[in-house]
Amino acid sequence: MSDRAIKGPGLFSRMIGAILPSRRSRSGTPVSAPIVPAQSIAGKSLMIVIAIMSFLACLTLGAVTLVRDASLGWQADIVREITIQVRPVDDIDTNAEAQKAATIAASMPGVAQARVLEDWENAKLLEPWLGSGLDVSDLPIPHLIVVELADPDAVDLIALASRLDKEVKGASLDDHRNWTDRLKTMANATVIIGVSILGLVFVATVLSVVFATRGAMASNRDIVSVLHYVGAEANFIAREFQRHFLFLGLKGGLLGASGAAVLFAVLSFFIGRSIATPEGDQVSALFGRFAIGPTGYLGALVIALLIGVMTAITSRLTVYRHLASIE
Repeated sequence: MSDRAIKGPGLFSRMIGAILPSRRSRSGTPVSAPIVPAQSIAGKSLMIVIAIMSFLACLTLGAVTLVRDASLGWQADIVREITIQVRPVDDIDTNAEAQKAATIAASMPGVAQARVLEDWENAKLLEPWLGSGLDVSDLPIPHLIVVELADPDAVDLIALASRLDKEVKGASLDDHRNWTDRLKTMANATVIIGVSILGLVFVATVLSVVFATRGAMASNRDIVSVLHYVGAEANFIAREFQRHFLFLGLKGGLLGASGAAVLFAVLSFFIGRSIATPEGDQVSALFGRFAIGPTGYLGALVIALLIGVMTAITSRLTVYRHLASIE
């Protein structure tokens, strides 16, 4: 035999035709089986593991997307609204002071409108603590003015607070800045946790592929060893395993991503239908309609493709390491 390494099929196929198991096509022509059996039990198990990992990764990505979008929506709503509180003061008409505060706020540049809440609206706000059917007309509770901003950047909150302090008795301005900062911190922490979980899922997937590839190498050790000793290049053997595990990775990744996409679509459908119920309203207030949007679905597809490519690369490196150990 020539000392040159055999790089692929042709003469190489005829030399090892007796080594590799054979099967027949529909026409009856013998066909060499692939080095790695396509329908092996180990391959099916690996595909299931990859599908589960992909499902968890896409589920985590969807949850992070929901929290991020909800946080951005909350922040946008909070930034476009401020509250003025007029506390009761002895010998002062609180209703008149509240109307004066609303007039001052409405006259500021960038303010769309300022509205004093009615008594029934104040009672609705106090209902979780004091119960329903409450008459707040005789209670010394503050009057609230909701100020909607047309352009938050154009509003001079310092000037508005100064005018309220000088011209309105018992008035104070709340721009919700503390709440917004806490909301940003919570959203950022959630994103960091989600990215960390994604990293752990990817590491677990890599380890699963390594063990599955070693198992496939062990079950085909004789064939791989003969291929290696008769002159087949490591690149040829690694390419066979890489192709096999690439298809497994893509199939498992797409199955997991599809399962996560269907789950989010079903949840979005049912939450959208229950939007009028108290439970649905609470979920909608937190996460909107539970829809991850095109970005979330595209991210799930990217994760599935990334897992497939990562599976192929991992199997190739594992094959190279195994062949190096038998040199």
